[in-house]
Amino acid sequence: MKFNILMLALLVFLYSCKKEEDPHAGHDIYYTCSMHPQVVSDKPGKCPICHMDLVPVEKKKNADPNEIVLNDEQVKLGNIKTVALSDGSMADKLTLTGTLNFNQYQMQAVSSRVMGRVERLYYKNIGDFVPKGAPLVDIYSEELNNAKQEYLLALERRKLFVGNTSIDFDQLLQSSRNKLYLWGMSEGQIKQLERSGKATPTTTVFSNAAGYITDLSIAEGDYLAEGGTIVNLADLSSLWAEAQVYSSQMALLQKDSKVTVYIPDLDNLKINGKVDFTNPEISASSRINLVRISVPNKGNLLKPGMPVYVLVENKSRDGLSMPVDAVIRDGKSSTVWVKTAKNTFVNRMVETGLEYEDRIEITSGIKAGDEVVVSGAYLLNSEYKFKKGADPMAGHDMSNM
Repeated sequence: MKFNILMLALLVFLYSCKKEEDPHAGHDIYYTCSMHPQVVSDKPGKCPICHMDLVPVEKKKNADPNEIVLNDEQVKLGNIKTVALSDGSMADKLTLTGTLNFNQYQMQAVSSRVMGRVERLYYKNIGDFVPKGAPLVDIYSEELNNAKQEYLLALERRKLFVGNTSIDFDQLLQSSRNKLYLWGMSEGQIKQLERSGKATPTTTVFSNAAGYITDLSIAEGDYLAEGGTIVNLADLSSLWAEAQVYSSQMALLQKDSKVTVYIPDLDNLKINGKVDFTNPEISASSRINLVRISVPNKGNLLKPGMPVYVLVENKSRDGLSMPVDAVIRDGKSSTVWVKTAKNTFVNRMVETGLEYEDRIEITSGIKAGDEVVVSGAYLLNSEYKFKKGADPMAGHDMSNM
């Protein structure tokens, strides 16, 4: 009788243990906290940090080392969303910001050909327009005055000794005249000197070009050295729109590209132009290049310093594209997260192409039909680093890209 009672008690104990058995027993799982994934346990319980119930996560056999597995709560909290990639057309457009600058080919410096002191300055303000042939300065030059006297003396001697000497006064006069030309006197000034027979103490220097004054670094009473700049002039009939472009966008600048320059300060005035120049050197620190577009300046409405927008437009092309924010870039490579199973994601390296507005072209690394993460990619990246203790990009062989 005692034996029967003992066996009955043993059966009741075994049955009660079976009832309390973990419903997940026999499964290859572990338990973790949705808010604190560093908490890992082999049995149910509560998180020691936030005291939430631990949730079961199924272990995967032969898992990809680049994969990361999340539970439903983590996917929801991380707002992780995916879309299936499909082929489509992408507009080949690029908008650049830039500034209007002087056309350096249409700028000219007017300089003094002889040393002297500035007695009178005809233009004193930057921005003044100087017509071609207009007087700029009156200078007093001892050397030029001596050359004038030599020329007048040669004229007098030719009149006195005409036919009575072996000296070739015509050659002497031509030599004196050439010296006056070289020192900046015009044909009209030399003829006036011949007519008057007197050398004035000052000589007027005239402008040999027309344009707006961009630099004026002299004043009355200053001394000019031989070759010293009197004034810098700019012809504003055309200007340069200079814009910055990243090296990754240089492929969009083709010879047949349509370039449109917009001037926001003039109610988005639209001007069609062409790319005249691209800098052959790229800044190593910023990876930025410079492009230059020549634009006509009808009516001189455009002013150097105005901001511009440059629209570069080419024919659209077909291919894979995804949101720019879904691609993780570190300056050397680009990766995306691809969903391979429920709550399972793997990091893959891709090559990118055209980038327009909020879309970026994917040229290799993934294919149409792949389900890629378009929201929460950076959270996945952080979660991978936290769980694996390494950068997901470190597991890729960039030499095969």
